Parts: sequence; C-alpha cells; structure tokens
Amino acid sequence: MFRRLLVLLLLLAPLAFPKDKYQQPGPVHLDHDGEKWAEKTLRKLTLEEKIGQMFMLRAPAEFLNLASPEYTQLRDSIQKYHVGGLLLTVRFEAPFLYRNPPYEAAMFANQLQGESELPLIVAADFERGLAMRFYSTTGFPHAMAFAATGKPEYAATLGRVTARESRAIGVEWGFFPVADVNSSPNNPIINTRAFSEDPQEAGTFAAAYIKAARENGLLTTAKHFPGHGDTDTDSHLSLARVTGDRARLDAVELVPFRKAIEAGVDSVMVAHLTVPALEPDPERIATTSPAVVTRLLRGQLGFRGVVVTDAMDMNALTRLFPAEPGKNASGRAAVEAVKAGNDVILLPADLDGSFNALLAAVQSGEISEERIDASVRRILRLKASVGLNKARLVDIGALSSIIARPENLAAAREVAETAVTLVRDNGQVLPLKHNGTPAPAGAYTTPGEGQKRLVAVLFTDDVRTEYGRVFEQELRARVPDARIFFVDPRSAAALGDSIANAVAQARAVVAAVYVTPSAGKKVQVQGVTTNSVSLDDATAALLNRILEQAAPLTVVVALGSPYVAAGFPQTQNYLCTFSGVPVSETAAVKALFGEIPIHGRLPVTIPGVAERGAGLDRPAQSTFLRHSQGGFHARPRTIP
Repeated sequence: MFRRLLVLLLLLAPLAFPKDKYQQPGPVHLDHDGEKWAEKTLRKLTLEEKIGQMFMLRAPAEFLNLASPEYTQLRDSIQKYHVGGLLLTVRFEAPFLYRNPPYEAAMFANQLQGESELPLIVAADFERGLAMRFYSTTGFPHAMAFAATGKPEYAATLGRVTARESRAIGVEWGFFPVADVNSSPNNPIINTRAFSEDPQEAGTFAAAYIKAARENGLLTTAKHFPGHGDTDTDSHLSLARVTGDRARLDAVELVPFRKAIEAGVDSVMVAHLTVPALEPDPERIATTSPAVVTRLLRGQLGFRGVVVTDAMDMNALTRLFPAEPGKNASGRAAVEAVKAGNDVILLPADLDGSFNALLAAVQSGEISEERIDASVRRILRLKASVGLNKARLVDIGALSSIIARPENLAAAREVAETAVTLVRDNGQVLPLKHNGTPAPAGAYTTPGEGQKRLVAVLFTDDVRTEYGRVFEQELRARVPDARIFFVDPRSAAALGDSIANAVAQARAVVAAVYVTPSAGKKVQVQGVTTNSVSLDDATAALLNRILEQAAPLTVVVALGSPYVAAGFPQTQNYLCTFSGVPVSETAAVKALFGEIPIHGRLPVTIPGVAERGAGLDRPAQSTFLRHSQGGFHARPRTIP
C-alpha cells in the first residue's frame, strides 16, 4: 500500500505546482502591478518585519536533512528575523571550495522559499558564471580575460548565459560586475576579477554585462564602490585605503560606476575601505560614511537603486567595531551602515545583535522609520522587478534544457581562446611540437626514460586542488611522454633537484603558474607572511632556478595574475590567460602548440615587462585531431 501511495505522489508531483506557479524570467522590469504589490506589502509590514527585509544571510546550497541543526537554524533565522534575502553559496575551507550540482541549488532555493512568508530574493557571486560555485554549469574565465579579447560583446554573452542559468536555479540577483579599475599590480584581492586598468575599458565591459544580464532577467551589482582597484590590501583581512584625491577618483575609480549606473545597474555594493578624499574621518569607512553612500553615490552620481554593503563579517569592518563585553559591536556596525545610506546588510557577523540594534535605533529615534521604509520599498520593488510577487519557485525539470547548453560551453571556450596573450617570444620554443602516440613500453619501465622530452612544472598554492589537472591532461594528449611536476610551497624545495635534472634533459620547458586572487590569501614573501597575489618564496625560488638553468627553452604561462612576470624579468617567453579555469587551461595548451591564433592584448601594465595593450600576434599553425580509436595527430595549417 505504501509503495502504491508513493508512486501516486510521484506521478502527481508535477501537478502540485502548475506552470504559472513557477518563475517565468523575462527582462528586469517593474510594472504597475509590481509597484502596487511593493506599496501594499510595505504598508502591511510591522517595524520588525521591515528591518528583517534589510538582512541577507549566507545559505550553503548542499543537501541538508530538514531536521538537521544546520537547516533548522537557517529556517528559524529566516522566520524569526523576517529575513529578506539569502546569499546562495557553497562551503569553503581554504584552499578548497566544495562545489555542488545545480539541481542541489535549485531544490535548496525552492525549499527555503517555502519557509518564508514573503518571497526571498536569492543572490549569488557568479563572477565567472555558475561554474564558480556549481558543477556541470557553464564556466567562463575571469573578467580580465574578457578585456584581453577587446570584445565587449563577450561580456554581454557572459551576462546572458549567467542570467539564464542563474534564474533556472532560483537566483535572481548577481553580485557582478566588478567595476573596480585594477591600477595597482600589488592588489591582492581584485586583480583578474577586474576587467582592466583603463577606466573607460572597465566601464564599457561592465556596462555590456549589465545590459545583457538584465535583459535576461538577472539583477546586477556594480562593486566595490567607490573603487577597490588602487589598493594593496585584502579587505577580508584588514582595512584597505584608497589614497587618490577627488580629481583622481573622478578620472579613474568612479568612471566605471558612472557607466554602470547609465547602463541601468540594479544595485551597488559598497566596499569596506577608507577614502580620505571623500571621508576625512579615519574611523569611518565607505560602508559607514554618509559622504560616500548618500552624498556621492545617491546625490552626485544619481543612483536610485539598492545599495548593499560588502560582507559585514569581513575583518576590515569588524576591526573597527571590536567585540567587547556588554557591547553590541555588530549591531553598531549595522546601525552606522544604515545611517550612511545602505539598504541591505549583507552577512552580519551577529544577526540577532544587528537586528535588535537596528530595532532599538528606530525606537529611540536615532533612525527614523521613514528611513527604514525607503530601504524596504527599494528592496520590495527589486523583488517585484524579477517577478517574485507572482511566483517564487523554479521548475526543476527545466534545468536540463537550460544549464550548460552546448552553444554556451562553446562560447566560453571562444572567450578563453581569444583572450590568450603572448607577451614575450624569443622565437626558439613556440610553437611546441606534438609527439604523437608513443610505442608501448614494458610493464616495469619508465616511459621515455633517458629521452629528451617536454617538461612541465605546474605551480599552485596547493597540489591537492583542481588547478593543473586539465592542463596536464591536455599536455599528455599531445606529448604522452611529457614529464610533469605539480609543485606547491610545501613541496618545491624537495622537488628542486628532480626538476633541475629533468630540465637539463628537456627540449622545452613549460612553467605554468596559477596565481589567483582569493579571499584571505596569505603567502611567504621574503620570509614574511603577507597578503599577496604572488608566488611563495619556495615556489619563486624554484621558478628562478628553472629560468637560470634554461630561460631560452622555458615558456612561463600565467594562468591567473598577469603580473607574475614582473618578479621574473629573465623570462624570455611569456603567455597569459588571465584565469586558471578549465577552458583557460585548454586554451593555453592549444596556444602553446600553435593550434589557435593568438591575438590577445594586455588589459593592464606589467611593471618592467610590458605596457597595457601589448601583445604579439601569431597565426594558428596546426590542428590537433582525435582518432576514433583514441590516437592523435597534428595537421599543419595557417590561419590569420
């Protein structure tokens, strides 16, 4: 009997939610019905409910039993504090990001929507598309790769694909584009997440993304206002400082934000940094400064959308509001952020303390209820503009026809290949030669032992991560007897002699360097633990050793920060992909073997190496084909 009932329920499940109960994403637009819903809803809300709408909590999209402590705590927080939004994410334990399938995310979002009286707005950090958080989705390179192509239409493609896949899993709000101008080569947290060091170029690519994403139903966010590019500090660790005067800010930092606002960006995220030219009080950061949020962003730039803080649990903020016995530090930070003009408090360090502090501030008259109403009205209008007033659930069955469409995967590959930039070429190494399929070796022999071969050294922060796996696979497909080493700071010294011996026998050496911006990243540089996007002392010493031994035969490939070469001026062959994601790894190998044309241009200046706009053109010289039996061969070609 139980089995029959279960089967019946499964058969009837699709009927439980008719088609019109699911979200029907269209262009972001607030219609008359949406405006009426926002006003009507606002009038019905209690003060407590209004304040709750201003908070956004972290929601890890993974399987959770409904009776588990993790799920019940999240559900209870949503209901007790009337939370307005969730940041959909996955677990991160440095250096590992535990990505999950998109079905998990969609079902999780649907489940949480059912726990809230008002529709939740669900946001996510999809700076490179959904593959940044979820498997089996479309994965694009970092933003800087887009500017290297010189084609803003690629940023529009990113916006279109990200919007459609985001809405399919129940995410209505994307925290992108990064509108920072990465003018500092030492910036440890922005770097390749920014499009360019040129303000106009950064703004053009940001605007292209915004227009396409909004046209396909995804709310957009320009971050990190008023500009986090000209800093050398990660705000996750400590307080960053932007030192330029107002003229400099107008000419550089603010340009992309103006372009984003003109393009119709829905929200602006404010950074936790000090900007003396805008706020002379050293105890006030941009997030808590009325001069930055209200007078500049709303008054002078005319922004009318939603203002969201950067994560309130970041050290740059919490250090200014230290926890003390009997003192509600998190609450004070939230109050100051709202007084400055922020609408959404993102990831409060202490939800209960922040909620009650805001409530007390309104009850005491420190903040007027009209000020709260203004923020909540904007938030409700934002929800209505993506149809949450009509339907809050997504159709799980639609994912298989929307996520990772072949044409979108092809578009991501095209961006990665077009972005490849050749900065230096001594004419002695590139393109690399294919070896074909080697003859079968004995069971107990080392393939290619004693032969001169291709040597590749893959430098990563941790050899246990995914970085380098696709690169290795693609190399071995072309040169099966290649000698490949994975190196990180813990293993570099121990592998030094083995790598030196292999390099001594090599006909060509590839040094693939994976250096990417990551929240809270610290490395050993000159014996000091510091916040930096650079190689650790141990791996830097090994790369120097390789270059001293065989610089003319070595190609350094920057699969991430293009600034790597600044620390190794003896580099004679230098290739940049601006990203270490799989499509960029494949593109790098194709470029090394002359299988694709190279036309990329540097979006940034590499001190002592090359100026912005530099790049050597190379035609494609061969194609790499796979036989149906699994063998390989190269075929000459010349493509301009």
